[in-house]
Amino acid sequence: MTGNMHSRIKRNVFSNIDTLAHGFADYAVAILSLALEKQQSASLVVPGGNTPRTYLPALAAKPLPWNRVTITLSDERWVDTKSEDSNECLVKKFMLDRLPQKAHFVGLKTWHDTPDEAIPEIDRRLEKITLPFTLTVLGLGEDGHIASLFPGLQLHEPQQNALPSHCLAVYPPISPTPRISLSLDALARSEQIALVVTGHSKRKLLDQLSDNPNRRVPLVWLLQWSQSTITVFETDR
Repeated sequence: MTGNMHSRIKRNVFSNIDTLAHGFADYAVAILSLALEKQQSASLVVPGGNTPRTYLPALAAKPLPWNRVTITLSDERWVDTKSEDSNECLVKKFMLDRLPQKAHFVGLKTWHDTPDEAIPEIDRRLEKITLPFTLTVLGLGEDGHIASLFPGLQLHEPQQNALPSHCLAVYPPISPTPRISLSLDALARSEQIALVVTGHSKRKLLDQLSDNPNRRVPLVWLLQWSQSTITVFETDR
C-alpha cells in the first residue's frame, strides 16, 4: 500500500469510553437493522479483551430482532470456554446473556487438542453463517495487531476463485496460549468493519499508520485487502 490511509478510515472521537460505547452501539444496531430489512439474517463478529466489556452491554440493550443475528468471534484463545481467558466466556457474560432474545452464537473453540487440528471443524461452523459478515468489530493492539493476526505472520494474498480457510491457527511468541483467528481474507470481506481504539498510545499509532502505512502491521494488511471503509471509534480514556 502506498500513500496514506486517510481515505480508507472514518474516525469518530469520543470524550470517554461511556460515550464511545453508546455511539458504537447506535452505529452497530443501525448497520444490523439495515441488513435485516433486506435479508432474513445478519452476522456480527466481535472481539475479546477488556474494552468490549463496556460497549457490548450497550449494544445488547438495543432493540433488535436478535434471534435473526448470528454472533461469532474474531479470535479465541485455546482454553476452556468457561475460563476467564476465553473470549467466548466474555461475550456470553457481557452480551449474549443480556439479550432480550436469544441470538445464534458460533464459537471458535472445539474439542481438539490444538487449533491446527480444529480448522476443518471451525470452517464448517463458519460456513453456516451469513457470509460475508455483515459487521466485523475489531480492537487494535499496541503493536498494531487485529484479532490474533500479529506482526510477522506470513500471509498469502487470496487467490481469485479460491476457497481459502476462514480461520488460521496462531502461536504468538508473546503468549503462552495458542489461538485461533479469523483469517485476514474473512475479515477483509466483511460488508462493514468497525475498529475500537482506546488509549493515547493506540490512537497515536493510528495517527502514524494513517500517514505512513507500515506493511508489517496487520491493520495495514486489513486496509490493503478490504474493499470497505473502516469506521473507527476512539477515545483517550
